[in-house]
Amino acid sequence: MTQTHRPLAAALWMTGSVFSFTAMAIAGRAVAGTHDTFEIMLWRSVLGFALVLVVAGSLNRLREVRRDRMGQHLVRNLFHFTGQNLWFWSLTMIPLAQVFALEFTSPIWVILLSPLVLGERLTRVRLFAAAMGFAGILLVARPDFAALDAGVLAAAASAICFAATNLMTKKLTRGESIVSILFWLTLMQGVFGLVMAGHDGVIRLPTAETLPWLAVIGFCGLLAHLCITTALSLAPASYVIPIDFARLPVIALVGVLLYAEPLDPLVILGALIIFIGNFANIRAETRKPATLPPVTNP
Repeated sequence: MTQTHRPLAAALWMTGSVFSFTAMAIAGRAVAGTHDTFEIMLWRSVLGFALVLVVAGSLNRLREVRRDRMGQHLVRNLFHFTGQNLWFWSLTMIPLAQVFALEFTSPIWVILLSPLVLGERLTRVRLFAAAMGFAGILLVARPDFAALDAGVLAAAASAICFAATNLMTKKLTRGESIVSILFWLTLMQGVFGLVMAGHDGVIRLPTAETLPWLAVIGFCGLLAHLCITTALSLAPASYVIPIDFARLPVIALVGVLLYAEPLDPLVILGALIIFIGNFANIRAETRKPATLPPVTNP
């Protein structure tokens, strides 16, 4: 099988994921006072699974769902579920800037681990993009790493879990359709969410106020994974994931427009550094041939 190499298309798909995650953050803030994180993930997965069934069923693509790689799907979704919950928990423990700074170390882990997990080549340009992106994040967030506590450790662990999720997604795209990946994503995450949300014997149903926001979370959560999965099928993981660095300046802009949060000049400088790193990475990838050598399905 020949693996497609279309870096510009992959970058556009990742742009969709950036805006999807931004919408999820806004909706998540709106429902946080009513639903705990397990309930949010439960209803997100329920809505997402319904969307997969409706859309894939109408396109007659449910037959693409495979069951011969269940182990990989399970590992991927356990990493993602764990990372997502650690991330939500860390939001209540440490300042938001620290959470974001630690979360965005995930692309660094992807770049450094992709040669071991996926056999991708670690180039100087990819290392440069990772270093520039991380430097920009530190400028924007300016976290204080002097005192490590449970919240800091949780946010750091969530970044590693997200990196593992993206690497597993890349492995699955080698022979697995996007429909199949999203089907098992929403189904397994729904089961995990049901078990964890019900551990205290109480699962709050959506209300008239929270249902529209939960629908946004469910739709954008699915759309974000569709964008990321498609991007990973079009270009190497160590190229695709650093583009996610753009999410922080976007979220900073949303904070200014919607929540009247002050915009520090260092945010602009950090965003510029992030852009330079990503632009260098994109330019290097677009100079490569249109296809990569054949790869063997795992």
